[in-house]
Amino acid sequence: MEILLVIALFVVILALPGRGLFRRMKRAATRNRKELFEDALKHLYDCEYKKRSCNVMSIAGNLNISNSDASTIVEKLEDMGLLTLSSGELILTSEGRSYALKVIRIHRLLEKYFADEEGLEETYWHSEAENLEHTITQAEADELAVRLNNPVFDPHGDPIPTADGDIPAISGKPLTSLSVGEYGQITHIEDEPEAVYKQLVAMGLYPGKHIRMIQSDSKRLTFEAGGEECVLAPILADNITVSELMPTEKQLSEFKTLDKLQPGEAAYIVGLSRACRGQQRRRLMDLGLIPGTNVRYAMASPGGEPVAYEIMGTKIALRKQQARQIFIQHN
Repeated sequence: MEILLVIALFVVILALPGRGLFRRMKRAATRNRKELFEDALKHLYDCEYKKRSCNVMSIAGNLNISNSDASTIVEKLEDMGLLTLSSGELILTSEGRSYALKVIRIHRLLEKYFADEEGLEETYWHSEAENLEHTITQAEADELAVRLNNPVFDPHGDPIPTADGDIPAISGKPLTSLSVGEYGQITHIEDEPEAVYKQLVAMGLYPGKHIRMIQSDSKRLTFEAGGEECVLAPILADNITVSELMPTEKQLSEFKTLDKLQPGEAAYIVGLSRACRGQQRRRLMDLGLIPGTNVRYAMASPGGEPVAYEIMGTKIALRKQQARQIFIQHN
């Protein structure tokens, strides 16, 4: 009898209207299917944007699913009028392209939000946006765009589609095409694959940073960025887009950063790095770390950091990571 009661109770829990496990499992399945459809459309658009062919196998690889599951998704999207099949190549319809751009817009707005408003580390922008992009409505995306002052580019340098599906034009060339001695400004860093992006971030590279090519051949590229010499294999450098700069153009990266200031030395601030975003940037500026402000190395903690700097008669403590975001020039 007790066993029967337990079984009966379990069945009731499974079937409970609105909250039963069957209902929750059905919702989860629906959500997962929607995510797969939208991720497939994003992949199709990415292939179109980069002028690459797209097929069932590329969708399977991108979504990390079987070829059979990818074929099912393609069939469903074709039935919905979102893609067509031509000579084995998958092509977005105008409706499919519009849908894909809406998802991409949400993703890039979220990345901009995480970078500028939440101060999230670079390596988390993409994954967090991936987690939320399928749950945001178009109305919520419009509100977020207004809150962010309708940004044109995301923090990686990718253009953000408008609500009408228009996408801003981008310019630039691969870092690999920069000639020896030529100056450039990073305008875009590809955030996939993740391992490559993390390596580029660890090297201190970000959109807006100025660089100068030192040496370039088929095996490696050597360039100067922010006073540091960087070396990359061409296959990794292809993930970076730059725009050309004139050698005479003033560059913040030519200045020293605050962490290079020695005990007792004084300087004045010439600017903050573009990698310093959101709350962290606002906090530094609130502390008086703005262009033209005098700063002096006061003292260091026993462990070497944080370091206390004197600014406008007040001592503030900064860690090296923060001090590297502040460009200075000696008085």
